[in-house]
Amino acid sequence: MIYLYVAIFVIFVFFLGIRIVRPTERGLIERLGKYHKFANPGFHWIIPVIDRIYIVNVTEQMVNAEPQEIITNDNLNASVDAQVYFRVKSEEESVKGAIYNVNNYRYQIVNLARTTLRNIIGTLTLKSANSERGKINAELYNTLHIETKSWGIEIVRTELKEIDPPRDVQETMNKVVKAENEKIAAIDSATAAETVADGVKRAKIKEAEGYKQSKILHAEGEAEAIRLVNEAADKYFVGNAQLLRKLEAVEASLSNNAKIVVPTGTELVNIIGEMAGGILPLERKRKDN
Repeated sequence: MIYLYVAIFVIFVFFLGIRIVRPTERGLIERLGKYHKFANPGFHWIIPVIDRIYIVNVTEQMVNAEPQEIITNDNLNASVDAQVYFRVKSEEESVKGAIYNVNNYRYQIVNLARTTLRNIIGTLTLKSANSERGKINAELYNTLHIETKSWGIEIVRTELKEIDPPRDVQETMNKVVKAENEKIAAIDSATAAETVADGVKRAKIKEAEGYKQSKILHAEGEAEAIRLVNEAADKYFVGNAQLLRKLEAVEASLSNNAKIVVPTGTELVNIIGEMAGGILPLERKRKDN
């Protein structure tokens, strides 16, 4: 009967000492308060009461620095919040550093981030703090990276969530931004109207230039016609001025229905004949003796 109780006790103690370490974890086993061995993922058995295991998560984790009021360089109270992403390195020395070199590393990271943010933003104006978020993130990351080296922790990245000014300052800034936007919109509208007016002006100029060019071409055409007429007159009537004068006299007489007697055989008869489609001269009747 005693052996049965002993067996049950041994089995109970065995199951009581079973520890399973997951792939995302690492463990430190202490025996009687002293570091005993490193626990990798898998099955482990410890002596109850005598041994103790500390499990550490080695995946990437996030802590919130929590919103805090920070006085900027221009004496404004800004509400600042940030997040820090980190992980405990999986090597034995790093896990030992996270357990033995710092008390509650998550809490310490939060406080270190808050203090660092106060130091950084306290040297900046509210406007520059909002416009230089990348710079603030970089400085926060560098400070945390240096300060946590002995903790066996790797700072993955830092994110500045918000930098909110006081409500009255925010309202004033919103009004300023609205006024700036309205000013820009007015300038854009004026520029567009000016562009349209300039386009209309250019179109009018083009139209006037086209009208001017057409007039010039028309005048040049008339001048060319007159030149050709003068050349024709010079070519065909040079030395025949008297004949031309006779034709003009005939034209004037015919226009008044006057009767003209033209001697036979004259050049004028030939010209009139050609103009009339062929007119034969009348022969004079001989008087009978």
